Order: sequence, then C-alpha cells, then structure tokens
Amino acid sequence: MRNFIIILVGILLSFQGAAQYDSTVRQYINTYKNSAVIEMVRTGVPAAITLAQGILEAGAGKSELALKSNNHFGIKCKSNWQGERVYHNDDAQGECFRKYATAEESFIDHSNFLKANTRYAFLFMLDPTNYSSWAYGLKQAGYATEPRYPILLIQCIEKYRLQDYTLLGLDMITQQQNNISKK
Repeated sequence: MRNFIIILVGILLSFQGAAQYDSTVRQYINTYKNSAVIEMVRTGVPAAITLAQGILEAGAGKSELALKSNNHFGIKCKSNWQGERVYHNDDAQGECFRKYATAEESFIDHSNFLKANTRYAFLFMLDPTNYSSWAYGLKQAGYATEPRYPILLIQCIEKYRLQDYTLLGLDMITQQQNNISKK
C-alpha cells in the first residue's frame, strides 16, 4: 500500500509540473504570438516555426539565456555579430551568444538570421503551412544539434495549435497584397 501511495504522489507531482509548464508555454505564446506573426508578414518565416523554436530554445522564456540576454532562439555570435554578447555553456563551455535589449529584438534578429543566411534559403521555397518540411529543413541546414529537433518542433506546433498563427500571418499577407493591387 505504501508503494502505491508513493507512486500515486509521484504521478500527481509530474502532472502538476506538466500543468505548470503548459501554463508557462501558453503564457509565452500569448506574449509573443504577435511578434511571430509580424515577423512572418515581414520575412516569410512561418509564425508556427518561430513560436515553436522560441518555446524549445528559450524554455518558453524561462531559460538562463533568455532571461539574461533576451536571446529566445539560441543564436550564437559568429564573426559578423556587432551587438552585445553574453557567454553561456552550450555545445562547448563559454560560447558567445547574441544579447538583445528586448525579446522582440531577438524575434526580429531570428527572422533576419534565417532570411539572410544562404544555408536557409531553400526553406523560403517551401509552403509556409508545411511546418514539417520547415522543421526538418532547419535540422538539415544545421540550425540545431539536437537529433530530435524536427520532431520536437512538430510536436510543439501540434500540441499548442501554433499553425493557427501561420494561417493568421498568411491572411495578413493576402490582405496586404489585395490592398496594394487596389491602388
């Protein structure tokens, strides 16, 4: 009986932890959905992909990197980075990561990073609603070292219905195009 109670308490605590994480993720989505949609309209990066990457890369805004540098996408400095820097242990110790004044700057830089980098160019030929192709394409292009990265992105998109934000972005793009053609 005692073992049963211990197992039951363990299960209940894991559900509580999962519920708290789920609440954190939903709050993250609510906070940054507009940034993701705006960036989709501006650059073509699907909002679902942006949100899922932010959730995974930044622990829904709670990771050390996100908290101390507003870096929601784990973008490293590289040689061309002219902005502020922060050092963080990732694949190696003390790696240089980009630091932003705000999370929104991180969202803008994430879109710019993907759009300007030739190794990601093929992604923009894909249907923006095909989040699976985008997820596997990001992995293929070397965005993340986690072997299950595409699967984790897809699961996140499906669990939190992030595709709705891509569809909203496409709707806004269509409206803009219609307004331009009416002029």
